[in-house]
Order: sequence, then C-alpha cells, then structure tokens
Amino acid sequence: MPGIISEHAVVKQIDETAESQRIDNFLIRSLKGIPRRHIYQLLRSGQVRVNSKRIDASYRLQLGDKVRIPPVIRSVKPVSSQGMYRTDRFNILYQDDHLLVIDKPAGIAVHGGSGISHGVIEQLRGQHPDWKFLELVHRLDRETSGILLLARKRQSLLELHRQIREGTVEKHYLTLVRGKWKNSVQNVRLPLNKYLTAAGERRVAVAAGRNDQDKAQQAHTLFTLQKAWEDFSLLDAELKTGRTHQIRVHLAHLGFPIAGDDKYGDFGLNKQLQKDDGKGQVLRRMFLHASAFTCTHPVTGDLLRLEAPLPDELRVFLRNLDLNIHLP
Repeated sequence: MPGIISEHAVVKQIDETAESQRIDNFLIRSLKGIPRRHIYQLLRSGQVRVNSKRIDASYRLQLGDKVRIPPVIRSVKPVSSQGMYRTDRFNILYQDDHLLVIDKPAGIAVHGGSGISHGVIEQLRGQHPDWKFLELVHRLDRETSGILLLARKRQSLLELHRQIREGTVEKHYLTLVRGKWKNSVQNVRLPLNKYLTAAGERRVAVAAGRNDQDKAQQAHTLFTLQKAWEDFSLLDAELKTGRTHQIRVHLAHLGFPIAGDDKYGDFGLNKQLQKDDGKGQVLRRMFLHASAFTCTHPVTGDLLRLEAPLPDELRVFLRNLDLNIHLP
C-alpha cells in the first residue's frame, strides 16, 4: 500500500553529521526507498530548497543550513521487526571512533539497491543504531572480497576522500587470471568508458576510437606477477586510479580474464570451474580480493597498513593448482 514519508514539507537543520555532504546524497539517505531519479527530479523542479533558495544536486551542505524536503510518497511493503537486517557479522580488521575497516565476504553488496534490500552499510547501521554517522569510504563490487573502509565521522570521510582523490593511498588486490602472464611488472594505462547494455545493465569498456578516448576516464593499474601455472597466473593489482570495474576490464582487454568473472570473464571457463570434478578444482566466485590498503589515519596522522588474508575458498583453489591440476 502507498506510504508517505511526510504529509507536509519538512525542514531539517544541518548539523556536523551532514556538513559538507552533497545535497543529492543527503536526500538519498534521508528518503530511503525513493528512486534516485525521483530525488533528482525534486531537485530540478525546485521542490527541495536550502535556506529558501533553489540549489542543484552538487551543492554541499553547510553547518546550520535549513533544508526543505517536500512530501514524498513511496510504496511500502509491510515487514516484521524481525529479519529487517541480516545477521552477518563481519571480520573487523580495524576499529576506533573515527574509522571501521572490515573484511567483506564475496557475494554481499556494499549498499542496497538494484533489487538488493540491504547491503553492508545497511547491515552495519542496523547492528549499531547508536552510531550517529557511518558512511562508505569506497566501494567493492559485490563479488569482490576484502578490505572495505567505512568512516564513523564526516570529517574522517572527507579526509579519506581527499587522500584517495590525491592518490596518497595504496590499494592492492590479488587476482587469478586465465593464461600465463609473462612480465614480472607491467603498467597498464587504458582509458575506460561506461555504457549500458541492451538489458540496461552497467558495463565498462576500454575506449577505442579517438572520440571515445576524448570522453573516457583515464585508468592506470600496476600488475605484479606473484606466481604462474600452466593455465593460470596470480597477480597483485595496484590501483593507481579507482575507476569502476577497472581491474576486471583491463585484464579482460589484455586477454587475461579473471577466473569467475561473470561480466567480463571467460564464461566457458567459469562454467567449467563451477563443476566439482572430484579433483578439488572448483571455483564458484570471482577470484578478486582486496588484500591490502595503506593510508594515513584521518585524525591521528598515523600510517595505517591494513591487510586481509585470502578467503579459504581461494586459498584452497591455489593449493590445488600447486598439485599440478590443470584444465583439460
């Protein structure tokens, strides 16, 4: 049945938990369940106002701003108080009053949307209702495991975003690709473009012609060979830029698709790896793991070196490769 977030316009005064946040992101969080396209329509039509003035989606909120939020109707499905949040308990790699770092399992989205009701951020907010602020510092693909940073203070979020923007953080991933990688170290600089498939799914591709390259995002990945087998290679991928699906697209373009990648990978290989052949060479997820992250603590200035070990299923797969189990 239809539900109303508010029957009348609501005015919210901005405090330190929302200071410097973009107005569109503030509304997305405040108006849970409302499609983003509707939120941007409210902004374009001037129904959302800050200090009685029209603003665009890029406006950053200031301390003391008064935000007018118009009445908004959404569809509400009745839910019980039980089961609103999954009970996943994440392995915590680091935690203090400013920062939370977890080891995200594969198969869990970092946030809700696109048919996913609750991602990591919603689960953690549900588990810690007393926390006034919790936001993702960066993102991982749903099928990627490993290090995920979340900020518990807005100033910490802004400082970490600055470090990422200025390239002072280090982000390393371990990935297994099909094929025998030759170079011990290889810099890959290939610009990327986003596009939508006929089914409306988001995809990324290496920019081809000059026109594509003019509007593309520059992308740089440093690959270091860790170990090579007959059919596979284990690589360390250091992100020099943080574009959507960057590692996956760079490797697929070079002819070394990531094992288990259901968007850019070798689909025949993936299907083969999902079958239990009795030899232990089974892989039912993408082999991409955020293994290390180095940054400066946003408050203390201390150097933080964070590491997440390979999940058991990936470690077992590598062990079986060492037993000289090859693809037929």
